[in-house]
Amino acid sequence: MTALSDNRTLIGLSALAFGLALLGLATLNGALIVLAIPPAIFAGAALLDTPDDPHLQATRILSVERALPGAVIEVRVTVTNQGLRPAPVEIEDAVPAGLDLTSGQPTCMTMLAPGATVTITYTVRGVRGFYHFNGVQATVSDRLGLSRRTVAVAAPGKILIMPEVVRLTRLGIRPRRTRIFSGTIPARQGGAGIEFFGVREYQAGDPVRWINNRATARFPGSLYVNEFEQERVADIGIILDARRGSDVQGNHHTLFEYSVQAAAALSDALISQGNRVGLLIYGHAIEWTFPGYGKIQREKVLRALAQARTGDRAALASLADIPTRLFPARSQIVLVSPLQPGDAPPILHMRAHGYEVLIISPDPVAFEANILGPGADLAARIARVERQALLQRLLMAGVRIVDWNVDIPLAQALAHIRR
Repeated sequence: MTALSDNRTLIGLSALAFGLALLGLATLNGALIVLAIPPAIFAGAALLDTPDDPHLQATRILSVERALPGAVIEVRVTVTNQGLRPAPVEIEDAVPAGLDLTSGQPTCMTMLAPGATVTITYTVRGVRGFYHFNGVQATVSDRLGLSRRTVAVAAPGKILIMPEVVRLTRLGIRPRRTRIFSGTIPARQGGAGIEFFGVREYQAGDPVRWINNRATARFPGSLYVNEFEQERVADIGIILDARRGSDVQGNHHTLFEYSVQAAAALSDALISQGNRVGLLIYGHAIEWTFPGYGKIQREKVLRALAQARTGDRAALASLADIPTRLFPARSQIVLVSPLQPGDAPPILHMRAHGYEVLIISPDPVAFEANILGPGADLAARIARVERQALLQRLLMAGVRIVDWNVDIPLAQALAHIRR
């Protein structure tokens, strides 16, 4: 608990009294000396009634510590006077920037008797992010209000507003290499599975239901069985483009928020299917969440996405600076990016090094055209031609692309992956 005194009013009043008295003595003017008496009396009374540091303790209770954007969260702060004297105190809770007050007030003024408590209750809501409450400020003053002391009372708390997670069905990804564990991704190898892969000769131990009657009838003396494609888990790296130059803002919405939602939905679906998933946020810095499995990894990824922000840094202006060595060789890379005109070469470089690349690209042209309205039709058509040329160049290199108009649900857009 730290204290800060504010005696500016008292000092000003004392200086006024001293100045009037000094001027009266210098000019032998009794009226000025008489005028100095009232401020001197007020200053003396304030000095005699100087407040002591209050001995306060504060506790904070949040209705939830994890929420979705726009959810209403109740904050309750209880302050207790642990001193031996009554304390006239003004209490103000510091609401973190980014949270909007929806009801109640984070301040109150009261007289706290020894052992008494007062509770402040209010509600807030906010956008995606990580918010820290540090404590409350308690201000006590003398009866005349000339001398004030402000004390910071610790009352920590935190609210994590997670990105909204859209549930996705099975994703159509086919990395060049899978892991040994059973999963849901086609492994390009024959064995036990669901999808038909080919026909081979019967081997001891093969189930009878796998026998292919047509192939067996064509080759008397031999027995043939159906072979299915194995399904396993894979290494998947999700890259979120957080460069400020890739973002489009307007009408209280940003294209980057849709990118975050897409990254959250993809990571949730891929981790739920048992895959080993890592996250790289590429913007003002390189924020790397090491690959992992299960619910703990899902929590790490969503926490990183909750705090993701756009930024500009000259060293990271191009996707060419993405450290692809962080991802296992021949693994699947999912890039969530609106794409900039110069982004094709580094993506083609990923393909050349053996990575399977899937791009989820929120369409910046359609997003900005909706903001600008009919007056920008010509500019939108020119931008659309440039974007289509970029996408076509990537498609020719074998990159799979989801050109996502954010006005339609992500799950619907993923059903039409362009090959």
